[in-house]
Amino acid sequence: MDALMPTGITANRREGKLIITWNDGEISELPFALLREACPCAECRGGHENMGTMPDLSDFVIPLYDSRAYQVEEIQQVGNYAINIVWADGHRHGIYHWSYLRALEDEKPD
Repeated sequence: MDALMPTGITANRREGKLIITWNDGEISELPFALLREACPCAECRGGHENMGTMPDLSDFVIPLYDSRAYQVEEIQQVGNYAINIVWADGHRHGIYHWSYLRALEDEKPD
């Protein structure tokens, strides 16, 4: 099979989730809150030494008090390997690789 790639990405602002259809037929529904709390940027992860290629669910507790932190303003494609999410509070540094997004779906709490 080819590399894992999305065939469609939709930001459902009413339900507060990102919906990704993958080329293997799977569909991921990722809450905006989970995406923001799992932001992979160096600022949110505490520096490059704390960053990894896969999400560590124990790290997803970032105290965010501004409700705008969970509102998506824009989603930008980064090459053919990732997206960048621009949040309403101005945060825009996380590059979410396809494998990272899929891992979030596979590991998200029910």
